[in-house]
Amino acid sequence: MRRGPLQAGEKVQFTDRKGKKITDQIVAGGSTQTEHGLILHDDVIGWTEGVVVTTVTAKREAQVNALHPERDAGKPWKAARAIGGWQYAVMRPRLADYVLSMPRGAQIMYPKDIAQVIQLGDIRSGHRVLESGAGSGAMSVNLLDAVGETGGLTTIELRPDFARVAEANATLYYGAKPAWWDLRTGDFDTVAAGLPEHHYDRIMLDMLDPWNRLEQAWRVIAPGGVLVAYITTTTQMSRMVEALRESGRWTEPAVQETLERSWKVAGLAVRPDHQMIGHTGFLVVARAMADGFTALKKRERPAKDTVTDVDEMTSEEREAQLEDLELRDISDRKLRKVLRDLDRQVGSLDA
Repeated sequence: MRRGPLQAGEKVQFTDRKGKKITDQIVAGGSTQTEHGLILHDDVIGWTEGVVVTTVTAKREAQVNALHPERDAGKPWKAARAIGGWQYAVMRPRLADYVLSMPRGAQIMYPKDIAQVIQLGDIRSGHRVLESGAGSGAMSVNLLDAVGETGGLTTIELRPDFARVAEANATLYYGAKPAWWDLRTGDFDTVAAGLPEHHYDRIMLDMLDPWNRLEQAWRVIAPGGVLVAYITTTTQMSRMVEALRESGRWTEPAVQETLERSWKVAGLAVRPDHQMIGHTGFLVVARAMADGFTALKKRERPAKDTVTDVDEMTSEEREAQLEDLELRDISDRKLRKVLRDLDRQVGSLDA
């Protein structure tokens, strides 16, 4: 936790009056380029959070894209008009801001999903957590914060280059690589086979096929431990849920997604934003059963068929099961009542 004056090497967030945010690392003698001139880092270092800094005046030619100058060839005013004098508030970025702005190779998890993983996974200080799929380190940094120095995080990342990105982002956030983080590269099953049995309190899987990793996941998780899987598509979600049920080693999985929408508030003019963060992924949550015990299952209604594909039925089978497939959620008694009510309402039209 950093407090006090801003120091060289820190990440800082600059926010203008329009709400546009720029996150950059401040260094002695450095500068941050904006649409409205340069922010000199020496004007920021040594000050506290909450100050306002003003961009220096410069010619537009200093801002022209050096790689593609031809794009501005027909715009002579860009090199003639001076810019600068734009104000930015200076703050240390929140963890959510840092995650969204950090350099990344793989797609990161959004803060809304990360928050739900920590809450639904019940990930707290002192827990031992196993994570598969570091990506760019967004989830890893949040897990490290959640378990703290009294806990531990073991992350398994298949690609060494992604592991390097995740490690660098975490190092920049903390100022050094966290001592309570064990980052390993390799295939999940191979690496997990070398981990102690029933050692981890929580497991977080962010990968393409988590249903194929349940054997090793159950071996290393403690009885009662929570498994959370982040999955992006409905087909993946369905396969994961059915695999958890079929194994008998996990409680009935819960599935959810979180949608995020911000609002505009200006006096009495209050309305939601036209754009929102909709579907990003599903969270599948289940808990590990003890060795020798099978998970309890909800008894399914005999008439409820959720497995048979109607296209694979013969014409006779389709005709015989048509009523169950289409009307399985309504009883004959209720249907008769609905028809009576509709007949009465139609009769009222004639009257």
